[in-house]
Amino acid sequence: MDYIIKLAFVLLIFIYSWFFQIQNQEWDMLRSMLKDANNIAVHDAAQELDEIELTRGRLIIDPALAYDTFQHALQANLGLDNGLSPQVGSRFKNQVKIVKFDIIDDSDGVTFPLLYEDSEYGITKYIEGPSVIAVIETEHPLLISRAKTQEPIRVPAVQEYKFNK
Repeated sequence: MDYIIKLAFVLLIFIYSWFFQIQNQEWDMLRSMLKDANNIAVHDAAQELDEIELTRGRLIIDPALAYDTFQHALQANLGLDNGLSPQVGSRFKNQVKIVKFDIIDDSDGVTFPLLYEDSEYGITKYIEGPSVIAVIETEHPLLISRAKTQEPIRVPAVQEYKFNK
């Protein structure tokens, strides 16, 4: 009887460890997908230049068009609907949120290079030209109920224009 209790205890530990490992692998996969999609989306958003200002030699990113392009790129690359909720067949189970979308360009009156700092999201970067900065997040995948609530998966991305020197 003692042997069976020990075996059951070891089996429970094994199953808990197995689920914990699966949960960590899912976190890694979702974070990687978010990072790749965010990089693509900020790149696409940075392409939305104001053509009239471009003829005047100024790189101005159209904010409304850039945000729409950013959101559309996230939808296309992550399998999300218009509200950034997962569609059927998406790897994601929770809504993806855009928690920060910032454009720094010639319309801001800044000079480049510029030290960009955002302590809330842990971004510190020297920006050499007009840039799109975005942070997206989604809930941590949960297979095992725990007392401690997991922080969401949060991913930053920066796309900048670098001028030839």
